[in-house]
Amino acid sequence: MTAETFTPTVGVTMTPSAVAHVRKQLAKNAKARGIRLAIRKSGCSGFKYETEWVETPLDDDEIFTVDGVDIYVERQHLPMVNGTEIDFVTQGVNSLFQFRNPNATAECGCGESFTVA
Repeated sequence: MTAETFTPTVGVTMTPSAVAHVRKQLAKNAKARGIRLAIRKSGCSGFKYETEWVETPLDDDEIFTVDGVDIYVERQHLPMVNGTEIDFVTQGVNSLFQFRNPNATAECGCGESFTVA
């Protein structure tokens, strides 16, 4: 007998602020269908978030729709970002996406990278 790990799909969500920002950016790019949340090995904590506009979905994408905005996540990245909420915040003169990831066990001091168990 073998043991199998099951990760229920909760998905990725966005705050109203993030939805408004993404809609505004998509309106400027007629080819874009949504936004991709990706994970790359990098940073002092191991992984970093990357976002990019999606023109052509990948075969292994999971698509989560929040208020009409499609969020694309490669299935291989889903265990690390499952349950993540994407926010769009303004701090002084800077605006950026902020990620609330329940799977992150640690984050670096600058907030650019994270670790998962």
